[in-house]
Amino acid sequence: MDRQTADTVYTILEGLYPAARTHHRDESTPFQSLIATILSAQTTDKAVDEVIGPLMERYPDAASLAAADPADVEPIIRRTGFFHMKARRIIDAAKVIMKDFGGAVPDSMDSLLTIPGVGRKTANIVLYHSFGRQEGIAVDTHVLRLSGLIGFSDSRDPGIVEKDLTALFPKKSWGVLTDLLILHGRTICIARRPKCPACGIRQYCRFFKEQYREDDRGNNKSKM
Repeated sequence: MDRQTADTVYTILEGLYPAARTHHRDESTPFQSLIATILSAQTTDKAVDEVIGPLMERYPDAASLAAADPADVEPIIRRTGFFHMKARRIIDAAKVIMKDFGGAVPDSMDSLLTIPGVGRKTANIVLYHSFGRQEGIAVDTHVLRLSGLIGFSDSRDPGIVEKDLTALFPKKSWGVLTDLLILHGRTICIARRPKCPACGIRQYCRFFKEQYREDDRGNNKSKM
């Protein structure tokens, strides 16, 4: 996809989901944002939303979580799945934050990547929503899937997809783009059954063009 078409898609999505533009900074602390994002791996947003409150009530900062017993953390985060591994991971992350950063979540990509359980996706989310910094594009499952369907990227590798997206879109749009694609993925471009007829960007979408082609008689047909 060329930049002009990508910009058109972005503009349409921005009109469909105005909340993404105002979600520049969330209300959570950087520490809460970091822990919630680590817990979000291979689970639903609903599951994370249900556990992050009780978890932060008991362990509100890096110091308290670093001193926690995994056996006490595991029941709280059980709903997110893989809770044995995740409990150890967030405790280890808290320990590194205490040891290397004085208890404060760092605000740079290089520093964040030294924390256990933090990859570029998590770092980009924390940097944008907690510090208002755009050093890259967070490629979560929604962003990865929609980038391929729409035609932003031909890769399934998150690192390559991020490079393709940063080449297509201006830096000022990177943080909002992630939120736009996540919202579109949750409401219209649903994984198991995309609602293509109701999609505001269908005329620019590679998947739509491939799935809804005119047959030899000029009628539309769908494989869905």
